[in-house]
Amino acid sequence: MAPEENPGTELLLQSFERRFLAARALRSFPWQVGGGACWSPGADGSLEAKLRDSSDSELLQDILQKHEAVHTEPLDELYEALAETLTAKESTQGHRSYLLPSGDSVTLSESTAIISHGTTGLVTWDAALYLAEWAIENPAAFTHRTVLELGSGAGLTGLAICKMCRPRAYIFSDCHSRVLEQLRGNVLLNGLSLEAEITANLDSPRVTVAQLDWDVATVHQLSAFQPDVVIAADVLYCPEAIVSLVGVLRRLAACREHQRAPEVYVAFTVRNPETCQLFTTELGRARIRWEVEPRHDQKLFPYEEHLEMAMLNLTL
Repeated sequence: MAPEENPGTELLLQSFERRFLAARALRSFPWQVGGGACWSPGADGSLEAKLRDSSDSELLQDILQKHEAVHTEPLDELYEALAETLTAKESTQGHRSYLLPSGDSVTLSESTAIISHGTTGLVTWDAALYLAEWAIENPAAFTHRTVLELGSGAGLTGLAICKMCRPRAYIFSDCHSRVLEQLRGNVLLNGLSLEAEITANLDSPRVTVAQLDWDVATVHQLSAFQPDVVIAADVLYCPEAIVSLVGVLRRLAACREHQRAPEVYVAFTVRNPETCQLFTTELGRARIRWEVEPRHDQKLFPYEEHLEMAMLNLTL
């Protein structure tokens, strides 16, 4: 970005950059002034005007040059993801990149369909972005601790925590074989090693991708994880899933008879109040206390502004 660019244009570029790299829907871009953007850069400050005043490639070149300035080596996977985005026609899989405050990024292989291979776990849902923002704002909750994520999906939240919060160990988990395959690929794509592999980076957490079916997981199986923190995002999508989730939380509590139970954080998008009510009702039946976590201030990722997000802190 040239020094003479005004702050409004800088915000415009940042907004475009985050949405472009995360492959958000075109309708979410600030095409026109007053179209829902949270700033007022001026009458000529819309993205549409910016693109008219310069070549289409100038903004992309600016983004890539900024990434080269941050990384000691070009971010090859970012170039590949951009190339795939620009050339792909009909593909069921694509790449999205989510920028972190450190200048690093999380790049994910994701499905282009909400439901694919019989599961919704191949895409990143908005509550996962919300939970990742909260984690980055509250790193002490994860630093030097063992984290178990239930229903990891594409892996955004866990990868952001691994890169920004310095956990001792991180366990991604899901039950669907296709999701687990994608998870392993995304872990490797982001420069982390799986526990079974030899790694020379002693600063990286021990990372595991585990198959975990909430309905059949035993206390013995859960005991092997020994988590200090348990997290989950956007897993309250139907009554059956809620009952299964509360059941696995009860078994996690039983794993720590003589030790402190893990801290639990569950983030979700409030789509149906009845679903949220069912979750808190089931928690009460299981004698699991809960409280609403205050909304965090950070807005790092480009999810829909109008969505109502919530997160509960559970006491097992």
